[in-house]
Amino acid sequence: MEAFSPVPPQWTTSATHAVEFCCPKCRGSAMEAERVWINRRSPVMTEDYRRKWQEFYQCQCGSVWWAWSSDRPPSDLAKRENPPTS
Repeated sequence: MEAFSPVPPQWTTSATHAVEFCCPKCRGSAMEAERVWINRRSPVMTEDYRRKWQEFYQCQCGSVWWAWSSDRPPSDLAKRENPPTS
């Protein structure tokens, strides 16, 4: 898996910045991406001292886009409530 490779894959060179956290061409989600690469070598510090990274996605439509990790919407898994225990 190249997602955590320290060297950027060649396919990331044509990436465009997505304003929303989805493919700017077909609006496909990051979960539908064919490839992913996270640029963990160059984090950016936010005003509240948190790190954010560029996340690159190659969409199934062929478009390549990137967005900040801080712009990613919350996971559906985080929204689920724990089932009651007996």
